[in-house]
Parts: sequence; structure tokens; C-alpha cells
Amino acid sequence: MVNASAQSQEDPILLAHAKADAFLREVTEQIDLDTFDPDDSEVLKRLVECMGDSRGMTRLRFAETLAEIGEAATPFLLDGLANHPNPVVRRAAAKTLTLIADPSAVPHLIHALLNDQDTVVKGSSIGALARIGEPSVQALLDILGTKDLPESTIGHAAWALAFIGAGAKEYLYQAIASDSSVVRGAVVGAIAKVAQEEPKPELFEILIKSLTDVDVDVRCEAAAALGNLAYKPGIPNLIELLHHGDGESRRAAALSLMKVGDRSAIEPLQAALAKESEVAIQGVIKLAISQIK
Repeated sequence: MVNASAQSQEDPILLAHAKADAFLREVTEQIDLDTFDPDDSEVLKRLVECMGDSRGMTRLRFAETLAEIGEAATPFLLDGLANHPNPVVRRAAAKTLTLIADPSAVPHLIHALLNDQDTVVKGSSIGALARIGEPSVQALLDILGTKDLPESTIGHAAWALAFIGAGAKEYLYQAIASDSSVVRGAVVGAIAKVAQEEPKPELFEILIKSLTDVDVDVRCEAAAALGNLAYKPGIPNLIELLHHGDGESRRAAALSLMKVGDRSAIEPLQAALAKESEVAIQGVIKLAISQIK
């Protein structure tokens, strides 16, 4: 009796799975035969609804199918992202919008990033914004310049900006003059990514100028970037930073010089070590000297 009861409870689920599979096969066949009607709103709504399927691989297949349909599916995915009560559907909608990369989705993805209660939806939305690229940049910069947002949101926006990289270049040149230190710091990180892809002098000039920024985090971000890029022409500026009144800036300069790895920095590091009063920073400078040697 127990087995029969369990079977009867499973039947509705199995039936729903069978219907979803049959529907997916039908739509896939229409796409393959070029007979699919992208104006059929009922079918598009149902495809989005099916992304709430309990089977992960099936959800993926529906997402890939909607991605193949393309921008005709965007309004229905946006509706699912904004309004569906099931977070599984909202997550899948955001991930599918990543595949489609339709610029018209940007404001809706920003809204989801700022307002959805589900952390996976937020993460998937920022992934879509990064994938869309240049059309997302101004909205991301606006987020970075907004006060009182959670650190996770700021971090997501900074990551997306860096991911976009060269596609954001023209915006970055303007945003480096922002009144917000958070924006400037994120811009320095993004500029470093662009410089990795396109090592142009004007990009390195921005990084070097940022070593003198009024904000310690921006200075440290710029120093780290120059070190990671092993930019030897920046050595004199990093040496100057070794004597900054702020300890974190001196520490960042020493670590950067260590990564650049040029022996011309050994003597200035030794001079800085003789003057350094903070024990922790003395250790960093000693490490830098030994690594360069």
C-alpha cells in the first residue's frame, strides 16, 4: 500500500516532466525546421515558465532554447525576472539574458541587482550586465557613485566594470575624475584590465597619476595594478610613494616594487627601510628587497 501511495504521489510530477519534455521537443523541432513563430507570446511565456522545472539539465535546455530564439524572448524573460514568485525562474531568466545580451535589458537587470532578495538572482543579473558590455557601463558607474549601497553590490558593479574592460574605455577616462573615491578605485581596477589587453601610454599615465590620489584605497589599487602589470617606467613614482605619510600606501608601494622586480629599486627600498617606523611595513620592505635580489 505504501508503494502504491508513493507511486500515485510521483505520477503528477512524472506527468509534468513528460509534458515539459514533449513541449521542448516540439519547440526545438520548429526551430530546426525554421517554422518557429517568434511572435507566439503564449509559447514564449510557457518556455519561461518551464525554467522552473525541478531538473537542472532541463532548465538549461529551456534556457538554451530561449537564447536561440534571441531578442524576441527578451520581454518575457524580463517579466519573469521582475515578477515571477519562484526564484528558480528568476535566476534562470537572468542567466538566459546573459546568453542573449540584449542591451534593452540593462535597466531591468539593474533593478534586479538592487532589489531582488535572492543573492543568486543578483549575481546572475550582474553577469548579464557584464556580458552586455558597453551599454551597461554608465549604469554600473552610477551604482558605484551611489552612497549607502551594500558592499556586495558595489563589489559586483566593480567586477562587471573590470570584466567589460576595453569596452568601457571611453567612460573610464571621464569617470577617473569622479568625486567618489569608490568610483575612482573601481575605475583604476578596470583601467588595469584594459591596460593588460591594450598597453597604451595614456592608460599607464592614469594609473601613475592615481598614485597621488587623496584616497588611500585608490592609491593602493593603482600601486597594485602597476605591480601586476610589471610597469618599469612607474618605478620612480612607486619609490616616491614609499615615503608617503600613510602606512598602507608605503606598504602597497613596496609590494608593487617587489612585483615589478627591477634591481634599481633595491637601494631606494633599503633607504626607505632605514626610515620606516612601523614593524609590519619593515617586514614587507625586507621581503621586497630579498625577492628582488
